[in-house]
Amino acid sequence: MSFHHRMMLQRYGLGCTTSLYSDVLFDPIFTPIFTAVLGTGGFAIGATTITYASIASAIATTAISIGLQALLAQAPKPPKPEDGRAPLNQAIPFRIYAVGRTRVAGARMMWEAKGSNLYSVQAIAGHRIKSFNRFYLNDDEVTVVDNVVTPLTTGGRYGAGSANVRLYTRLGANPETPYAELLSALGADGIWTNNHRGDGQASLAMRAHNADAQDQQTAFPYGAPSPSVEIDGAYCWDFRDPAQSPTDPSTWTWTRNSAVILAWHLCFNEFGFGLDYQKALLPVIDLWKEEADICDEDVPLAGGGTEKRYQCNGWDTTENGPKSGLNAILATCDGHLVARGDGARILTVGKFRESRTATLTDADIVGHNIQYGVLFEDECNRLVPKFTYPATNYTSCDTDFFEDTDAQIAAGRVLTMEGSYEWCHQWRQARRLGKRDWLRQRQEVKGSLDVRLSGINAVYARWVRLETPKRLPKLHGKLVENRRSIVAITKGGFTMDFIEHPEGIDDWNPATEEGQQPPVPPAVNASDIPTPVINLIQAKANGGSVYIRVVIIDPEDGSLTPVVRYRVADADGLGTPGAWVEQPNPSAEPSGGYIDLSTGNVPTDKVLDVQAAFIASNRRYSNWSVTETVTSTSDPIAPAALTSFTLTGSAPRLGNASFSFSTGNDAHVRTVVIYRVAAGSAFDPDTATLMATRAVAPSASYSLTDGDTTRTNLLTNPTFDTDTAWTKGSGWTISGGKATHAPSASSAALQQAVAAGLSVGSVYRYGGVVSGATVGAATARLRGGTDVIGPVNFSSNGTKAGKMTAVAGNTDFGIIAGNTWDGSVDDLILFAETVSCAPQGFWDYYAVPYNQSGVAGPQSGPQTATIF
Repeated sequence: MSFHHRMMLQRYGLGCTTSLYSDVLFDPIFTPIFTAVLGTGGFAIGATTITYASIASAIATTAISIGLQALLAQAPKPPKPEDGRAPLNQAIPFRIYAVGRTRVAGARMMWEAKGSNLYSVQAIAGHRIKSFNRFYLNDDEVTVVDNVVTPLTTGGRYGAGSANVRLYTRLGANPETPYAELLSALGADGIWTNNHRGDGQASLAMRAHNADAQDQQTAFPYGAPSPSVEIDGAYCWDFRDPAQSPTDPSTWTWTRNSAVILAWHLCFNEFGFGLDYQKALLPVIDLWKEEADICDEDVPLAGGGTEKRYQCNGWDTTENGPKSGLNAILATCDGHLVARGDGARILTVGKFRESRTATLTDADIVGHNIQYGVLFEDECNRLVPKFTYPATNYTSCDTDFFEDTDAQIAAGRVLTMEGSYEWCHQWRQARRLGKRDWLRQRQEVKGSLDVRLSGINAVYARWVRLETPKRLPKLHGKLVENRRSIVAITKGGFTMDFIEHPEGIDDWNPATEEGQQPPVPPAVNASDIPTPVINLIQAKANGGSVYIRVVIIDPEDGSLTPVVRYRVADADGLGTPGAWVEQPNPSAEPSGGYIDLSTGNVPTDKVLDVQAAFIASNRRYSNWSVTETVTSTSDPIAPAALTSFTLTGSAPRLGNASFSFSTGNDAHVRTVVIYRVAAGSAFDPDTATLMATRAVAPSASYSLTDGDTTRTNLLTNPTFDTDTAWTKGSGWTISGGKATHAPSASSAALQQAVAAGLSVGSVYRYGGVVSGATVGAATARLRGGTDVIGPVNFSSNGTKAGKMTAVAGNTDFGIIAGNTWDGSVDDLILFAETVSCAPQGFWDYYAVPYNQSGVAGPQSGPQTATIF
C-alpha cells in the first residue's frame, strides 16, 4: 500500500471520530519527514522505512539556551571557550571548524625537537579561513613581526638571550604551500616533507630556539611554548549579495551574521548537515534574506553608537556532530528553525513579525494540555546570561542577571538558571538574549496542543494566534510561541509545545536594560602593564571627515598613556588589511571610571579595525585590546526623496528607455542610481540590475538613457497609415491603420522587402501589436532563402516582442497567417540589435538617491517601459 494511500485512510479514520474535523486533503509536498532525535526501530511504508524516531522528530526547533526543553536537555554542546587555549593531543584528532572571530589552538599534527630547536604544527581549522589576528604563547599575547615574536610586550619572554620563537601561518588554500623552514630542517629525515602541505587546512607552525642556560628560565618560564591564535574563521555565502555564487567559494565573504553562518553550517560546512542548498535555501531564500537583514540591524547603545543585533562567533569539533554547532548558532539569534517536508529550512530569528504568524482555530485542535502556573521544580527567579568574553582572552563570563526579588522571597531562596550563549561574544547581545529567555521563563501559560493536519501552517510558524472560543476560551485571541513541534500521527497529526508570547519581548531601552560591562581582571603582560578594556567604540562624523571615539575602562594608573590604533580592514579589495596607524592620547583624563579617547581623521566610509593599548613611562607597551570593528560613515543621514522621476520619450522604445529626474534642496544627496527589474517584480536594490549611477547636486535636473538611442525601424509604413509598402497575401487587407487577415483557403503572408538589407548572422528584434484574434495561428518570419521563424508568435492579442537571427538569403520581413487565423496587426517593428541595446522585455525602473556614505534615501518608481 502506498504512503499516500495510508495517509488518506488515516484522514478518513479521523473523519469518523466525534472530534472536530477539518476537511483538508493530504498534501504530500508538505508532509514533514525529518531527522530522527529519539529512539530506534521502525516500520515499512511501501519501499520506505520510517523510523519511530522520525515520527517523534522535531519539525520546529528553537534555540536551546536555558534548558527549558527536557527532551533535548542533553543535546551536544561545543567545547568551552577555555578549551581553545591549548591544542588537542590525540593520535587521530577530530576536525575543527570556526566561524566569526574566535580563539582556538587546534590540534597538534607535529611536535619534534632537533638540536636546539623545537618544531610544531597545529591544525587550526579544517577549511579556509580569512585571517590570523592575534597570537598567544601559553597565556601571553605576543606580537609577531615578519614571523618573529618580538619583545615589545613580552618583557624578555620568548626572546631572552639567544632564545627566539618564530610563528608561521597558512590560511587553508587548496593546494596549500608547505612550510619552507620545516622542510629544510626536517625534510631530509622524512618527518615533514613537501607532501605535508595541508591542502584546505588552516594551520599554525612554530619554531622555538633554546636560550643559553642562564636565560632559559627567563625565556621560557612555563616550559615549551604552547601557541594559540585569534582567527577570523570561515568564508560564507551571503545570499543577499548577487556577486557571490553558492557554487564558487572564492566569491564568498567572511561574516559574523548569525543567519548567514547558519545557512553555511546547514549546506556548505564540510562538517555540518550537508543539505542541498537548492532544496534547503533557494525555495525560501527571500525569508532567509529577511532574517539576515534583521541580524544586521543596528541596535543603539547606552553610551552612543550601535552594534549589530545578532552576531555569531565560535568553534566546534566533529566529535560533537553538527547539532552541537546548530544549537550554538541558534542561541546567538534566539533562532527558530523549521524543517519543511520538501526539504526547505525556514529560519526565524528573535524579532516578532506578523508575517511569521499563523492561526489555529477550534477546528484545528484535537487535544490540549495547558499549564496555568509554574511548578515549583520548574520555577526560576534569577537568570544569569553567560557568554564568551574576548576581553578576558576568550573565557566564559556572566553579564548582569535578571531576577524577581518578590519571587525569591516567596520561594525562600534564589532559584537560578543560566542562559548559555557561548557563541555570543558581545555582552550587550547576551543581555538582550537573556531578557528574551527571562520573559519566556516567567510566563505562566504553557503547554501543548494536538493539532490535526489542517493546522499544518501553524506547525511551521514561530508564532500562532489562537481563535479558540470553544476549546480554549481563556486563550482565545492570545498569541503563543511555537517552541517545538513533532509529528504525532496517533494524536491527529502534530503535537506543538507552546508558551504564551511575552508582551514587550522586543522592547529594549539601552539606558536602563543594557546593564554594566562585566569586570575584567587586571591582566598584565610580562612588562606588568594592564591591557585596556574597550567599553564603547563609535565613528563620529565631523564636517565630512570622520574620527573614531573609543571609550576604555580607567586603569587607575596616571602613569600610563593610552594609545589607539586603527587600520582599514580590507585595503586592497581582496581581504588584506592595511597598515596600523597609531594615535597616542597623552592628555586624556578619566571621568566616571572611563577614559574617552579619539583618533585623528580616519579614511571615510571604510570598515576599520580598532585596538587600544597603554604605554608605560619606559616606552613599553601593554598587550593590545580585543579588536573592534567599526564603519567610518561620514554621513549617516539619508538623502531626501527625489522631487521627480519620469519616463521620457515615446513608444515604441527601440532598444532603449529614457528618463529624467530632479533632486530636492538636500545637501546630503550625492548620487542617484537607476535600477531595472522585471515588470511587476518586487524591488530589492541588492538583487535588481543596476542600470546607471549619476553624480548629482541639490536642486538640479538630469536625464539619462538605458540602451542604444541610434536604433531605427527598418520597416516602411509600420503603422499602416496607407495601403502601401506591404505585399498582401490571400485574406490580407489594410485599412483603418491596421493590417487585417480573414480566414482563407491557405496560409498567406503580409511582407515587405527590407530596403536596408538583412545582414547574415545579425540579430534582429521584432515586435508589434495584435488585436481581434480569436482562432488560428500567426508568426513573424524573415523570408527569402530559408525562412527564420520568430520564437514569439502573433496568434493571440497583445504586445509582442522577440528576436530572430538572419541567415543567407533572407531579404524580407513578414507575418504569416494560418488559413484559419483572424486578427489584426499594427505598429510592426524590425531593427538590428547592438551590444548597447537595453534588454528586450517589460521592465520597471526605480531611482534611489544615496549620500556620500552610501546611505540610501526613499526610492522613486516604478516607471514601466516596454523595450523592443
